[in-house]
This record gives sequence, C-alpha cells and structure tokens, in this order.
Amino acid sequence: MRKGDRRRSPFRLFAQWFRSPKGLSLTRDDFTSSYAIIRHNVRTYQSAGVVAVIKGRHSAESELKQFEVSQDSSDQHDGWRYFLEKTELLPGTDPAEATQQRQAELEKRELKSLREMKTRNFPSPDPKRSGR
Repeated sequence: MRKGDRRRSPFRLFAQWFRSPKGLSLTRDDFTSSYAIIRHNVRTYQSAGVVAVIKGRHSAESELKQFEVSQDSSDQHDGWRYFLEKTELLPGTDPAEATQQRQAELEKRELKSLREMKTRNFPSPDPKRSGR
C-alpha cells in the first residue's frame, strides 16, 4: 500500500463493513446492549409483548426483519407490527418473563412521572385571562 492511499487500509475496510443501515457507525454500545423486539398493534394500540431479547443492535435488527418477512399478510393488515427497544434484560430471556419485567418497568416509570407532576408547583391562573 502506498503512503497516503487510505482506500485499502484495514481500518477503513473494517469501518465500512460495520456500518448501520442508516450509514452511521456502530458504537461499542450497539454491539453489547440488549434489544427487545416488541409486537404491537398500530390500530388498537394493543401490545402483544416481547417476542425476543437479542444482544447487539445489528443482530436485533436482522431478527426484527425476519419477524417482518415471516409475518402473514392478513396479520400485518390487521395492524400488527414489530419494533426494537433497548433494554437491560439479558439476551435470550423467556419472552413471557421479559414481557412481565418490561410491563413492571413501564408501570414504575409511569407512577414516578405521575408523582413528579403532582409535586410540581404550577403558577396560579392569571385572573386577567380568565375573563373575571
């Protein structure tokens, strides 16, 4: 390799190979984090829960595509879709257990949010604007 010819450097080849579909470089977190694949209905807002927990964003995106490809057209027409969600769950966690843990975490966050909203001090309404 000639000096200044960076087109064939091993690092550039490696960096090009490990690109996400959006053209952004993957980070270490993308390789080591866990992602839950969630099934939900876009028409009814019903969740069918976690269908898999996968290690690494690239692997999770590939698995998500497999779910989409194997999905029956009537199922998709009824509004069922899949999405990824970063999670602290361990890869390979049983889907039923992962769904219960995810639901518990969502409820915990919602309760915390409600408590924070109640404790905030909101300014009293402006009497000039109320029309009195």
